[in-house]
Amino acid sequence: VQLQASGGGSVQAGGSLRLSCAASGLTFSGYNMGWFRQAPGKDREFVAGITPEGHYTDYKDFVKGRFTISRDNTKNTVFLHMNNLKPEDTAVYYCAGTTLYRAQSSLQYAYWGQGTQVTVSS
Repeated sequence: VQLQASGGGSVQAGGSLRLSCAASGLTFSGYNMGWFRQAPGKDREFVAGITPEGHYTDYKDFVKGRFTISRDNTKNTVFLHMNNLKPEDTAVYYCAGTTLYRAQSSLQYAYWGQGTQVTVSS
């Protein structure tokens, strides 16, 4: 199983980025997918999740209204659209996959991508 995250970069506050995560080696449409992030000196935290068919999404409060998770099962890819970015969004962002429905704990995710850096300057 491989999850390849991309799309990170450096932006100014208020800017936007779109992260992508391409999956291979698993039946992608059978997996709940999530995005997590980890800032220096902090624990990895759940950001957003999407159910296998994309019918339901979950977000942590600090990204509601700014971030949108989506997926394209024909391309085995999950996305994280990030708008109105803030300096506190600076972190390494990881995509992850699990068979557990609507999971939000990192301990519940079996597969992880390598992470992509997002840096937001004020």
